[in-house]
Amino acid sequence: MGLSACGGGGDDSAASKTVRVTLANHVWTENIKQALPEFEKQTGLKVEITQLGEDQLSDQYNVKLNAGSSDIDVMMYRPLQEGKLFAKNKYLADLSEQVKSNKDWDFADFQAGPVEATSYQGKPVGVPIITEQEVLYYRKDLLAKAGLSAPPKTLDELKAAAAKIQAAQPGVAGFVARTGKSPAVTQFSSFLYSFGGDFVDDSGKATVSSDAAKQAYAYYGGLIKDHGPANVSTDMSWPEAMAIFTQGKAAFYTEADSLYKNATDPAKSKVADTVGFAPFPAGPAGSKPYNVPSWALGVNDSSENKGNAWKFIEWATGKQQTLAQQKSGVPSARTSVWANPEGTATYPKDLVEAIAASTKEGVGHDRPLVVKVAEAREIVGQPIVDAIAGKDAAAAADAANTAFQKFLDDEAK
Repeated sequence: MGLSACGGGGDDSAASKTVRVTLANHVWTENIKQALPEFEKQTGLKVEITQLGEDQLSDQYNVKLNAGSSDIDVMMYRPLQEGKLFAKNKYLADLSEQVKSNKDWDFADFQAGPVEATSYQGKPVGVPIITEQEVLYYRKDLLAKAGLSAPPKTLDELKAAAAKIQAAQPGVAGFVARTGKSPAVTQFSSFLYSFGGDFVDDSGKATVSSDAAKQAYAYYGGLIKDHGPANVSTDMSWPEAMAIFTQGKAAFYTEADSLYKNATDPAKSKVADTVGFAPFPAGPAGSKPYNVPSWALGVNDSSENKGNAWKFIEWATGKQQTLAQQKSGVPSARTSVWANPEGTATYPKDLVEAIAASTKEGVGHDRPLVVKVAEAREIVGQPIVDAIAGKDAAAAADAANTAFQKFLDDEAK
């Protein structure tokens, strides 16, 4: 193997034959570790893996990348959480040339939403490895009892169906979803896009007080307030919302597809036999759920071994590895793998159809694309909580927009 053109600076041949890869604790990582001998045999390279929990991973990156350390070559990162910060700080190498270099690897095979989320200023800085879409989980038995022949295709139909089932089934909520100020933002985002809104416009101005956003806040909050669980709390993240659904206490639930096994596994779910999946219901702007990469691989811009770092990424994100990953339950960003019956054999058929619909119109972010993501989520999540509590959603959206615009102005300084 030839050494990377980016080498030098004391980079001896032994070091450049070793690719140092930092990965998160994840099923994807375990699968890659098992396949590594094949890559090392093919290339003559040695891979050293550092594997960490999410919090440790963030701490490690904060220290090492900030210091310009060259001892990480490949890094697994969360594009929607740290992507903008890492790209802005030039921690991630521009991969424009690499993604074009191998026609068989086929960058065009990656879905548009995840590619958008792993790009910065129009240039690819990462390759998406794990995706998520928002879909509708529902109870087939409750629909049948209420005389509904199919799951709702629009948000208006969702509200009507939730009301009908709730009236017919005392003690069962029509709808459940995340209610906590920050956790709800990701799942609310699909409602926002389907009403025709977004968090910011093309010029970077806050738009959470647009008419579309106000309608989305009022709809989401109202659906939970009027048809959600009795005495619903406003601090639920997915484990609490999922528990209500899997205990048989709700008819409809909008959530990330990646969590589906919690609902279909009889050991975890009382309703495993009756769960169905459907595409996210259409709003005034159509069905526009998020289609995002939860994790991606990037090259540390300070690495002195960029050529071999890319070889690892090219292999780990190639069609063969991606198919193997998806067969083990890790949803990928490659169109060809979703189109391959082998790639969907382990998923419920209706979930595959729901995901296919999501990837067509899917939006590449499920939260504001900013540097300080946690702070932004708190701001834009406040009107969700206010709407659930029965407060004026439009006034809450106006207040949030003012605060969010100030946040964006401060971040741009």
